[in-house]
Amino acid sequence: MAHPKYPKLLEPLDLGFTTLKNRVLMGSMHTMLEEAPEGFERMAAYYGERARGQVGLIVTGGISPNHLGHALPIGEAMDNIPYAAKHKEVTKAVHDEGGKICMQILHVGRYGYTEKNVSASDTKAPISPFPARALTEDEIEDTIESYAHSAAMAQYANYDGVEIMGSEGYLINQFIATKTNRRTDSWGGSYENRIKFPIEIVRRTRERVGENFIIIYRLSMLDLVEGGSTWDEVVQLAKEIEKAGATIINTGIGWHEARVPTIGTVVPRGGFAWITKRMMGEVNIPLIATNRINTPEIAEKVLTDGCSDMISMARPFLADPEFVIKAMEDRGDEINTCIACNQACLDHTFTMQVCSCLVNARACHETKLNFEPTTQKKKIAVVGAGPAGLASSTLAAQRGHEVHLFEAEKEIGGQFNMAKVIPGKEDYAETIRYFNRQIELTGVNLKLNTRVTADDLQRQDFDEVILCTGVTPRKVEFPGSDNPKVLDYAQVLYNNAKVGDRVAIIGAGGIGFDMAEFLAHQGESPSQDVALYMKEWGVDMDYAKAGSLAEAPDPEPSAREIYLLKRSKGKHGKKLGKTTGWIHRSSLAMKKVNMIGSVVYDKFDTDGLHITVGEEKRILEVDNVVICAGQEPLRDLKEDLEKANIKIHLIGGANEAAELDAKRAINEASYLAASI
Repeated sequence: MAHPKYPKLLEPLDLGFTTLKNRVLMGSMHTMLEEAPEGFERMAAYYGERARGQVGLIVTGGISPNHLGHALPIGEAMDNIPYAAKHKEVTKAVHDEGGKICMQILHVGRYGYTEKNVSASDTKAPISPFPARALTEDEIEDTIESYAHSAAMAQYANYDGVEIMGSEGYLINQFIATKTNRRTDSWGGSYENRIKFPIEIVRRTRERVGENFIIIYRLSMLDLVEGGSTWDEVVQLAKEIEKAGATIINTGIGWHEARVPTIGTVVPRGGFAWITKRMMGEVNIPLIATNRINTPEIAEKVLTDGCSDMISMARPFLADPEFVIKAMEDRGDEINTCIACNQACLDHTFTMQVCSCLVNARACHETKLNFEPTTQKKKIAVVGAGPAGLASSTLAAQRGHEVHLFEAEKEIGGQFNMAKVIPGKEDYAETIRYFNRQIELTGVNLKLNTRVTADDLQRQDFDEVILCTGVTPRKVEFPGSDNPKVLDYAQVLYNNAKVGDRVAIIGAGGIGFDMAEFLAHQGESPSQDVALYMKEWGVDMDYAKAGSLAEAPDPEPSAREIYLLKRSKGKHGKKLGKTTGWIHRSSLAMKKVNMIGSVVYDKFDTDGLHITVGEEKRILEVDNVVICAGQEPLRDLKEDLEKANIKIHLIGGANEAAELDAKRAINEASYLAASI
């Protein structure tokens, strides 16, 4: 019987030799558990928990088919029985929960951070410090064989199938596109020659593993780079891949070096499903839509609109391993939604740290962080309902403690109430929605509009007090800084203070960049409108030329003239997120925001903001100045409580007022709640 709310999403998918319980694929993510101590035990717990959550099919992080395909000098290839045998711990954990799992075979080609980089031709990727040399014809044959052998090793390890990574600018994609394939032999030149490599990989893999084994092929449907494939070529390859023996085709979007953001929080939900829809009907095997599908409602709509046969979600399963079972049980409002921030997942992977999740600190740490029922019930006060207070209060209550949560404002959420109004960060509201529901479910006693004192807490006889009082905007003092036209970021984002048509922002960290985005966009946010987003970033939805890029991005003009100022030298935004900073810098450049460094703030008066840049005196004729120069911790209550000898824990911004770091706040809160 069809599910009343999500009939398409929760419908089984018959693949002939096996059936998937629903249309949900947990997409591939490299978590760095593969290289971590006790990595296989930790991977088993991580994937097993998601299988228990009823996801239809899991795909692992990418594993190289040979030693030349590694992203890093470390790591092992799936090319031998002893290594394959280790993976049996992972597959058993998934199968014990009634799940299915495929291993992704990934050869990174010129994207490797290693001196052994290889590719279709001698070339160098802009995102790697090392050039790549062209594979010889014998090495191409060996590489094809290594894919088939790797699939056989995955079969030995009891995987249900493999995903062959043919997109995102990795090795297979490097053979397909003229951008990177400049060969003159039988593996280069014509499109037919360039696609021999992926076709042979799929054909020989099918030959090696037999009929009853899933082969997913990740097809680059939108390269989003110059020298990419045309639409007709993409369709031609899809048909050949089907003939070669693929079971399913998964959608790949963009190369890692593309100028278009494809997975960041700025991307509209389901923003690339239109390209998979264009492929529907061209082949007779199931197609998977992907990228920024993060709620069951969006997933159901993509399927109902005929965009695909399945949905791939990767980061949403970091945020909530029970995503599917909650949808099945009509508990969609309990899903901890992925906000696509990348801060604890991709940013961790690209800085060699084990992956996790900003909104779920337990992700990839299932063997280390658990919330067991308490054996000693305590009465706990949590002061402040920002991210740290929300996580610590609900998790402590979930464990069985009596928790009272005090918040001075009229609503929960703290700094997230400001983040959610930034264009491209609207999904931060989902985290507030999630915690509102968790407060109800766990029985936290929430008291809003309550500025609690040390005396109040002492009178109520709490066993523990957790201070999560957050931060207050840091002041910048200069002549005229007390003028009503000089505002701080909270006045603008939280209290809706009016800002004129010309504005100077003091401070070019994360808050300054967010403020510039907020002030530059007026009306519909591109992250809420697919067509507007594609126009803004220069994606041609008609696919008139190879790669599907428009001639240039075509953003709406900025709503204001904006100056983004900082005291220090150097590039603006260099400390922003490893995988998202370029998006913010590009967005503000498209809006023609004036970025000025080495600034001394002299005064503000009726003429505007007087500054000195180097030796030059300048007057910026602005209507307002907005201070975004960081924060100070709110610690008044701490001193009063210490005088009263009350045991306190200090977490989040109250502990350290670095950039609005919700990742650290929720992580600290989670470990504290597990230990009390």
